[in-house]
Amino acid sequence: MLPGMKGKPRIAIVGAGNFGSALAVSLRKAGYTIEAVIAHSRGASLRRAQRLAKEVGAHVFAGAATPSRVDLLWFCVPDSQIARAARALAEQRQWKGRVALHSSGALTSDELAVLRRRGAAVASVHPLMTFVQGLRPSLAGVPFAIEGDAAAVRAARRIVNDVGGRAYSIDKASKAAYHAWGTFASPLFTALLATSEQVAGLAGVDRLAARRRMIPILLQTLANYAAFDAAGAFSGPIVRGDVDTVKRHLRVLRKDPVIQDVYLSLALAALRYLPGKNTAALQKALKLARK
Repeated sequence: MLPGMKGKPRIAIVGAGNFGSALAVSLRKAGYTIEAVIAHSRGASLRRAQRLAKEVGAHVFAGAATPSRVDLLWFCVPDSQIARAARALAEQRQWKGRVALHSSGALTSDELAVLRRRGAAVASVHPLMTFVQGLRPSLAGVPFAIEGDAAAVRAARRIVNDVGGRAYSIDKASKAAYHAWGTFASPLFTALLATSEQVAGLAGVDRLAARRRMIPILLQTLANYAAFDAAGAFSGPIVRGDVDTVKRHLRVLRKDPVIQDVYLSLALAALRYLPGKNTAALQKALKLARK
């Protein structure tokens, strides 16, 4: 994988958050040695690192300390901390012939430039997946967008393949748009679900009941999207051209301007990107509601 290296690299995980924990467990299952889990500070961060290290058979290091027997460091810290963490670790070891990765979706491999200047091969390796506290989704089938130095990209691709993911290349200039896409696919989709719960409240349905009752239609919508694409999965009043129904929606949603704005934005997007009838009349109704 790396010059002079036999077999799989020994890995240190920097940060024991939601993704770092899922990654460490997946790597361990794929036969990688997790040599260390590094916490950037004491307190809660260190306690998380200790729990994860015990689970994957690793040592724990706090602050700028690093183990000597590590071939690859994987930074799994928030975007704002990547460059800072790299600078903190830069002086602690010899970097020539080693690899450093980070998993920001929006930032490029240049966040690790301080390690590159000291001889490391660096790359950004971002999974298009959501990670929340309490759940560790499998990395099997997950697409990973990778860019960076050739040696680091080769190492990252092999690791992604070993954990069952799917590696593909992305250029630096596309990272911000790529991450915006991922934000639409999960965090903003979750915001839409939260908004849907509020709309259910206008119909006299509490949030818990709304969540439970929405699951079947959500699952079927995703199944339709997977089977057919967005156009084939689209249903409802806009695809039918039912202007009167849309107007009824808009009248009741005036009670909450935020909900109405979400509806208007999504309905206008539907008119632009999806099939429908009576599009001119629908567009007129939506634009009048925005005034």
